[in-house]
This record gives sequence, structure tokens and C-alpha cells, in this order.
Amino acid sequence: MPVVLRLKRVGAKGKPHYRIVAADKRRSRDGKNLETLGTYNPHSVAESQVKLDRERIGHWLGVGAQVSDTVKILLKKQGVALR
Repeated sequence: MPVVLRLKRVGAKGKPHYRIVAADKRRSRDGKNLETLGTYNPHSVAESQVKLDRERIGHWLGVGAQVSDTVKILLKKQGVALR
């Protein structure tokens, strides 16, 4: 099963809030996910904009999960090492 780390959109219309999730690549963007790894709020102040579970992200990267372009940018800004 191909796994990808990507954003899942939640929140009200016009006020998006995102969850960083590990999901099956074949599922829809807002469909069922395997695990929630963090959150991203683009309307928050910079310090609390991204919250991550670094240990679980490291696990998924270790077993070969792919990373979407947007999540890759967020992880690099937070200092998570990508292989």
C-alpha cells in the first residue's frame, strides 16, 4: 500500500485548517487516513502555525512514505530531516 504524508482540509468555509496525515495514496484528499501526525493553521501567528509529532513522522519516513510538496516545505521549515 503506497503511503503519502499530506494535508487533509478541515475547518469552516473560508477558514481552512489542515491536518498533516499519513494516508493511502489512492484515497481522496479528505478521505480516511491512517494516522494524524500534526496540524497546520495558516491563519495563526507564526509560532503556533505548525504542530508536529516528530517521532511518528520519522517512523513513516523510515518505512518509505512519500511526502507531498506542501508538507515537504512545512517539514523543512520546522527542521525535520528528510532523507
